[in-house]
Amino acid sequence: MPEGDTIFRAARTLNRALAGSIVTHFETQLPQLSRVDHDSPLTGRTIEKVEATGKWMRIVFSGDLILITHMLMSGSWHIYRAGERWQRPRIQMRVAIHTKDFVAVAFQVPLAEFHTAATLARHRSVQSLGPDVLAAEFDPAAAIRQLQSRPELEIGVALLRQSLVAGIGNVFKSEVCFASRVNPFRPVGTLTANELGSLMNHSRKFMLANVTDDAGDGIVTYTGFRRTTGRTDPADRLWVYQRAREACRRCGTAILSRKQGEDARTTFWCPQCQPEQPG
Repeated sequence: MPEGDTIFRAARTLNRALAGSIVTHFETQLPQLSRVDHDSPLTGRTIEKVEATGKWMRIVFSGDLILITHMLMSGSWHIYRAGERWQRPRIQMRVAIHTKDFVAVAFQVPLAEFHTAATLARHRSVQSLGPDVLAAEFDPAAAIRQLQSRPELEIGVALLRQSLVAGIGNVFKSEVCFASRVNPFRPVGTLTANELGSLMNHSRKFMLANVTDDAGDGIVTYTGFRRTTGRTDPADRLWVYQRAREACRRCGTAILSRKQGEDARTTFWCPQCQPEQPG
């Protein structure tokens, strides 16, 4: 599943390519979007901005029309220059927004809806998002209060609950818990203020590091791998994620993995560095 850093980078790239441009053609395979385009055509509207909130992306058009999308497990946005060949088959296209210079294509995006500002303000999933880890105004204290509102949840489950903290996905969940020396199966209510603060600080640090862009205002697509260790060797880029049975980079103990939560997402951790009972 794409995580908040993926959505952030996609929105940033689309905003650079599309903001201020006029839609020259709009395509979709989704009937609910086709109906809106038929009644209130997209062609001729200006794309005002593209932005991300948690794992949701919104494309704002002139005339009070907003397209929101969620990639879930399989969706992705691509940006192509006009006339450039698409890297995925047309049958996977769900939305295509054409301008004079670029075309933005959503492939296999399962959730896509048009809204006005008023209807978006009533959208339960979007408006119920917790503090966005990548937001400029991110408040760690507010995020901690949200987590503490569900003391019964295992912290590995709570970090993925977008209504508590927005943007963290399965990779960062395991990496953040390891960096904070917190066992991911401990209930939130057992964590100290320092432990919760460390989790939020590492979440922000890791995710910001993975959206850093030195390309200026160019139209670029991120092609690297997520890194949390700070090491230059690609083989050493993560602490525990997908490293089950390999040696912990800190203590040498074998990394463990187990399904966690109702969604059975796989969690990775070091039993030595992240004991079930702290201290």
